[in-house]
Amino acid sequence: MTQQSRRRFVAGMGAALAAGGVSLAVRAAMGPDDKYDLVIKGGEVLDPSQNLRGRRDIGIRFARIEALEADIPVTRALRVLDASGRLVLPGLVDLHSHVYPYGSALGIPADELVPYQGTTTMVSAGDAGANNFAAFRRYVQAQTRTRLYAFVHIANIGLAGFPEPELFHLGFAHPEECGKCIAENADIALGAKVRMSENVINQAGIEPLKRAIRACEIAGGGARVMCHVGGVATPELMREILNLLRKDDILTHCFSGAPNNAGRFTNLVQDGKLLAEALTAKKRGVLFDVGHGGGSFDFTVAEPAMQQGLVPDTISSDIHVASGNTPGMPYLTWVMSKFMALGLSLEQVVRMASAVPGAIINRAPRLGTLQVGAPGDATLVELVSGPVEFVDTRNNKRSGKAYLRPVQSVLAGVPFGRPYHAPFSVR
Repeated sequence: MTQQSRRRFVAGMGAALAAGGVSLAVRAAMGPDDKYDLVIKGGEVLDPSQNLRGRRDIGIRFARIEALEADIPVTRALRVLDASGRLVLPGLVDLHSHVYPYGSALGIPADELVPYQGTTTMVSAGDAGANNFAAFRRYVQAQTRTRLYAFVHIANIGLAGFPEPELFHLGFAHPEECGKCIAENADIALGAKVRMSENVINQAGIEPLKRAIRACEIAGGGARVMCHVGGVATPELMREILNLLRKDDILTHCFSGAPNNAGRFTNLVQDGKLLAEALTAKKRGVLFDVGHGGGSFDFTVAEPAMQQGLVPDTISSDIHVASGNTPGMPYLTWVMSKFMALGLSLEQVVRMASAVPGAIINRAPRLGTLQVGAPGDATLVELVSGPVEFVDTRNNKRSGKAYLRPVQSVLAGVPFGRPYHAPFSVR
């Protein structure tokens, strides 16, 4: 089997699983005296993938959701997690994060973020390149409870040299090695990451993005590009980026207000007007991701963009050691709350941080949903009502009427915290 054939086979199996193509009947049938490993009881389930909002109990067995019912007797449960007064969401999925501690300059241990943003699945957005991806896989992804996936940086050093720019020297950008790395790690590698800001690529123009696309073509199997923008060199380059991105590629930091090196504004909204190329790209199937971060979300960009038709596809945090210390507080649930203040519904923001990124990952069956047969992942939150002030990364402030506060998360049927399983074993 060739390298591209292996990549297509693994990615194809992921797609089949995500579509429910592999029967769950292979698991042992639950008998009348069998008990669920965990019952999440008494919560208000909100699952946009099923258009469901209402009081339900969730029974989890063998790391998967076995039942979603109005009432599951506590006698059917080995352990009960009381969700009274809480919203129970699908396990939240953060499509853009930095969770490669010890091997990149920006990473935070994913499990440390659970109390702050309730995530059960996170995607490393280019922390590692071809030269250090194996270390991410062996020593971080394999040792972390949170489900981890990744984009492989087109620069073979990844973000190990941060804050020094990784693409001032284009010799680091090897499409062949990056594509090979994606293909050989197809179960967790989603594609290639490239940062196109002027302070990262200098005057390299469109070439870094071309190399990232080439890496995905080499990998095959539907590998996609995640392209970082914000402060690109010229408005013309911003248009060129939008025109080059392919269907299913991801443009992240879509509402960035960061200027280029000369202080010029070169992003998706210029002089209050959304670039026509942005809407054309969206119609073509390019996906737009928030990627809030410490310098990449501006209310004065998001508001006109959304009013002119560019609603994001996914909400993500871009959480890392620098952004996590900023006033914008880019924890995923807080970023979701900002978009509620911008007029999106609770159901919309939950979908953008669960079912939609879960389908983009496309490596596990029904990731980002609470359907029967899905992974036993859930996020418990409180919807806190009352006046709240939000700050973007440019110190613009907006008022909201509510925010989401994470309370507890369950991964593969095992809560982070009580009730503890004995023996404590997971995946």
